[in-house]
This record gives sequence, structure tokens and C-alpha cells, in this order.
Amino acid sequence: MNVTYDRNQVRATITCVLAFLFFLPPAFAQEWVKYRSERDGFEMEIPPGQQVRVVETTYQSWTGFTLPARIYSVERGAERYSVTVADYTGVQALGRAKLKKCTEGDEICTGTPLSGEGYWKHDLRGAMLYAASNLIKRDAKFLDMAWDQISRISTIQVSLINNRDESRTYALVTMNKRLLYIVEGTVPKGAASAVRFGGSFSMIARDGSNTGGFAYPSLYSNEIYGVGDIPGPPPAQGSEGGAREYRPDEFN
Repeated sequence: MNVTYDRNQVRATITCVLAFLFFLPPAFAQEWVKYRSERDGFEMEIPPGQQVRVVETTYQSWTGFTLPARIYSVERGAERYSVTVADYTGVQALGRAKLKKCTEGDEICTGTPLSGEGYWKHDLRGAMLYAASNLIKRDAKFLDMAWDQISRISTIQVSLINNRDESRTYALVTMNKRLLYIVEGTVPKGAASAVRFGGSFSMIARDGSNTGGFAYPSLYSNEIYGVGDIPGPPPAQGSEGGAREYRPDEFN
């Protein structure tokens, strides 16, 4: 049996197929893969086929404390993704050690009951703001800064355009139990936004007690709870846990 084809029909069919492939939803594309760090209590998604490089380093805090830190990074061509984790858990001991070098009357060095020995409490309270300020001091055009939350943990968003090559950076700064997280995604000019990387970042239990994320039952601020001046916060719940309901007349 001979079969004949109309060239216009064939062309139309190919065009439809290509259009279908172009508009396929993300589920049909190569999915990014999850990466978890129970050591530092976070989860993120990275481009497929990439390896995460982990580097032990140090981080200089606002008042000059040298803190242990780790950088988790991935590069794919001109794309760069990273999570820097600075560990503030030993900052009080560093503040007390600083007292030995203070001169009499230097309140910023010695501290007060409010600021802590060696100013460690204020250093901890200002950690997120200091990290965000370092981002916007780069050789880049500042686009936006906004408040957000991750797992009901207070978070700062920063968006920048590099002045040299016009690459775009989308960054998050958040802090949980004295661990500071600086999450950065940078993509070249004209590429899809790096928001996907930041949006994939979430908290997990550091002890491996659950396989998914978690959320606090109400807003967590390291500025309040991390210093330890007041008890709390309430125990975090699995990601399915919701915020406590309240009555509209409760605050009247």
C-alpha cells in the first residue's frame, strides 16, 4: 500500500510537536535534585548532575569575632549557587575572652547586661542585618530588599545586578538557633531567575529526627530567641504543622 504525505501537513505536525515540547511543564524537564545537610540543618535543590563542594572556612562577625563556617557551593557554567553557614553558638565564650583585651571605659568592648560581655548579644542580634548589608555593599546595583519567612523563621531577601557583567543574584539571609544561613543564587544576564534556588531552601532537623522539613508554630526570630534572654521558642513541628489559630477578638 502506497501512502502519500502532504508536505504542508507534515510541516504543521512538526511545528505542533515542537511547540508542545517547548511548553512542556517543569515536571517533564530534567528535575533538580535535593541535597540535605543534617549537620547544618538545611535542605536545598541543585541542578541535576552537579556535585556540592563543601569548604570549611571562617566568618568575621559584625564586631570582629572569628566564627567557624562552611560554604556549600555548586557551579554550572556561569551559574553559581551557594549556602554559607556561620556558627554563632560559641559567640558568648568569644565575648568573654574579649574582655581580657578591653581598656577601661570602652563600653563597646566590655559590653553591658543588655549587649553582653564583649558585645556578643548585640553581635548576635545584628547578625542577619550585617550579612545583608555585606551583600548590598558589593559592586552591584541594588534592586530590592524585603522581609520573608522560611519555616516561620524570620528571613531577609536581597536582589542585585552585578555592575560588571549584569549577572543577577537572589539571596536569602536567615538564622536559626545561632546558625546564620546566607543563601545565594547567581545567574548570567538573560538566564532564568535564581529565585528557584532560594525558593528550594528549607530547614530540617539537625538530629535527623524527621525526613522532611519543619515549621515553628509561630514566628521565630533569632534576635529574640537565639540570645536566650527569654524561654522558647515552642518546639518545631513537621512541615504539615500549622500556626496556632486565634480568635479575632483575642487582641481587642
